[in-house]
Amino acid sequence: MRVPLLDLAAQHAPLRQELLVAMARVLERSAFILGEEVAELEAQVAAYCQAAYGIGVSSGTDALLVALMALDIGPGDEVITTPFTFFATAGSISRLGARPVFVDIEPQTYTLDAAHLEAAITPRTRAIIPVHLYGQCADMAPILAVAARHGLAVIEDAAQAIGAAYSDGRRAGSMGTLGCLSFFPSKNLGGLGDGGMVVTQDAALAERVRLLRVHGSQPKYYHQTIGGNFRLDTLQAATLLVKLHHLDRWTAARRACAQTYEKLFAASGLVEQVGLRLPTARYRACGVVYDHVYHQFVIAVPQREALRAFLHQRGIETAVYYPLPLHLQPCYRDLGYGPGAFPVAERASQEVLALPMGPTLSAEQQAYVVDTIREFYRR
Repeated sequence: MRVPLLDLAAQHAPLRQELLVAMARVLERSAFILGEEVAELEAQVAAYCQAAYGIGVSSGTDALLVALMALDIGPGDEVITTPFTFFATAGSISRLGARPVFVDIEPQTYTLDAAHLEAAITPRTRAIIPVHLYGQCADMAPILAVAARHGLAVIEDAAQAIGAAYSDGRRAGSMGTLGCLSFFPSKNLGGLGDGGMVVTQDAALAERVRLLRVHGSQPKYYHQTIGGNFRLDTLQAATLLVKLHHLDRWTAARRACAQTYEKLFAASGLVEQVGLRLPTARYRACGVVYDHVYHQFVIAVPQREALRAFLHQRGIETAVYYPLPLHLQPCYRDLGYGPGAFPVAERASQEVLALPMGPTLSAEQQAYVVDTIREFYRR
């Protein structure tokens, strides 16, 4: 049996006609840059995220970059974030000449550990970027409390977590100063190419992001500030509008898949026998997960690389998010961190394994995945 990490072809097949109609409409109007579909998507996604404003941009990376630019973060500034995330989180800080400052993560959720924040703050600290990793919100209440005490902005990296809710019901992206989304094709709400969005409750910041995404030009050819070309294509917005209407159904399917995995692993005995660790959801009521949208279903395992090879031989795709923490990346040697600086993140990088996940994943495929993992450890 072949089990892909994510089967986008199967997910798109039922939407083919809707997507073609949406693209044909854009072609007929020929308003390819900031057409009316962009504004419509901005309004709908902002409402979905419980934010007042949404500004479509060219990618999740550019969402982070323009959010930092909107706060005038630059040389001499420091921004605190996690070392256990996709490179764009820290890379966007560095591109503006600011310095990323890392703090370790929680061992169960792999999200930023708020207990380490106070010790990392200096007079140069301007912002905190918590990452809502694998589809689950970071522990925002203590993060926001620390930020408020020190007058810091909070930029939520919600690239993997559209629709995820914190324990008080607030959705990812709506809690901080600015929230950043990605519409990369593999995301829960993915386009047919790159795309992203910044969401916020602040009207002035929303207007500044809009200005920055068009080279700081207002009116056209008159530049109030130096921005960039961070526009979301109309074609992407049109296809995302089609897919947005299916997002809640897809999220429910992902949560059902997570429940199936949990039951299969419980029956397998692997948790007790080999110390395999399952994803931890912060908020459950009557056994139902309310906060996690399962962008990935990530387990922690011994002998990870050998297990990956074994699964690959049997047609099961997996991925490692992430194999080397950011503080140990060659490009960040000058930050002065070394091995042992963030032990929880370093351990996670050696153990995490993302299993196949998605709204079209079948129970039979999941059973095959778990049975194959059990076969590996019982050899």
